[in-house]
Amino acid sequence: MLVYFWGFLYSNYFRFWLKWILRLLTRKCELQRVFDGSGAGARRTLSIEHSLESSKNKVLRNAVHAEEAEVENCVRDVMKEKKIEQKDTGFKTNLHITLLQISGYKRLYFNVENLRKVPYDSDNEEHEEQLIELWNLLMPHENLKARITKQWCDIGFQGDDPKTDFRGMGLLGLVNLVYFSKHYTDEARQILSRSNHPKLGYSYAIVGINLTEMAYSLLKNGALKSHLYNMVSGLPQMEHFHQFYCYLVYEFDKFWFEEEPESIMHFNQYREKFHEKIKGLLLDYDVILTLQNTKKP
Repeated sequence: MLVYFWGFLYSNYFRFWLKWILRLLTRKCELQRVFDGSGAGARRTLSIEHSLESSKNKVLRNAVHAEEAEVENCVRDVMKEKKIEQKDTGFKTNLHITLLQISGYKRLYFNVENLRKVPYDSDNEEHEEQLIELWNLLMPHENLKARITKQWCDIGFQGDDPKTDFRGMGLLGLVNLVYFSKHYTDEARQILSRSNHPKLGYSYAIVGINLTEMAYSLLKNGALKSHLYNMVSGLPQMEHFHQFYCYLVYEFDKFWFEEEPESIMHFNQYREKFHEKIKGLLLDYDVILTLQNTKKP
């Protein structure tokens, strides 16, 4: 209760006066001070995002909701409102990049969400081609005997027809699995092999779809902002979301075997423990979580 009360006082009273005093002392607005005090990356972008969202000025608040095409005009309007000379190219460039990152994160979530909402359709030729591609990438020396077959269990699906396993994450789950298998083929095959361990084995494809849900939820609640703002100087793309997913798959496999669960029946418990570990890493303002970072030189 005391923390909430202090937060209310700071947001509604003390913050205004603190900003006013600092402006008198430095002759710079809060946005200028943030840009001067920190380099490019999540720490700076998150600070600017918070400053704009907390502003009582409608022009500044609207800037965090700008679409990519509107960013340039928003930069001009913000500089006008804060009485910053348009010839200040350093401020203009930094604010432009920052607003692109903020806008890009929202757009990325929109695109990921739309892909998640697409149900797997066995009558859709493109969907079927991606599913067959997944098989061929993971099992290059074994041909599918039929479209509906128990062979799908060999790569970790639950039954004879994988389409039923994509219900929760839709096409996003399949796209993630294919991306990892295509761009990190050796790693994907190694992890699939490890997933068949007689004691510590798990269902590779099902766990992969589960990790899609984890990546999606972290994007949705904003936890991926630090990672993406550090990784991308501009607009985050779907490619960057897929790369983060690859990191989760690789790291979860390591985590699972290090923890040595008694059985797959404890999956949810260890899945949540892994989730908490990732959330903890993402609290670091300087974090970048990529698969490349996990490999030895």
